[in-house]
Amino acid sequence: MKVLVACEFSSTVRSAFEKAGHEAWSCDILPTEGDPRFHIQGDVGEVLGEGWDLMVAHPPCTHLASSGARWFKDKVVEQKMAVDFVRQLLEADIPMIALENPVGVLSTKVRKPDQIIQPWEYGHPESKRTCLWLKRLPPLRPTNVLTPTRHDGRWENQTPSGQNRLGPSADRWKLRSLTYQGIADAMANQWG
Repeated sequence: MKVLVACEFSSTVRSAFEKAGHEAWSCDILPTEGDPRFHIQGDVGEVLGEGWDLMVAHPPCTHLASSGARWFKDKVVEQKMAVDFVRQLLEADIPMIALENPVGVLSTKVRKPDQIIQPWEYGHPESKRTCLWLKRLPPLRPTNVLTPTRHDGRWENQTPSGQNRLGPSADRWKLRSLTYQGIADAMANQWG
């Protein structure tokens, strides 16, 4: 199968599909942290029509995620552009599509997600609600469901109030956007 992993610089999902025996490519405006031979650095819109069987898309959530809701009034134009980009990905002429993004405005501005997953359902002791919009793909089945190990019932990446405890830094956006390996493996094994 020919797989496009849109808006991925880390190569986590692309590599999982490659290990599962597929021709997999990532595409992002950023350079890859993986094998550059299988990465298209540029606008994913320019490669959507190249005969892909499956696309897994990770559009930037900066202007879409509920975590940034207090700034929405200041970025109306940016949010509209982000929603339009998501629509372009979801409407691409690709037989199977999975688009992931955190909880945010896509539920009201596009449609409700088909599934919400958590890293702890795939072997990672962390919480990060992630929505999936699916086209001709079944929901992901959990592969390794964990329970919280902390005495307060929270996950390792949470503060006592339940917020993500990753502090401010220049690369916080990059660290928060990474796909967990267990989720990437489930995508490759179940959708490939």
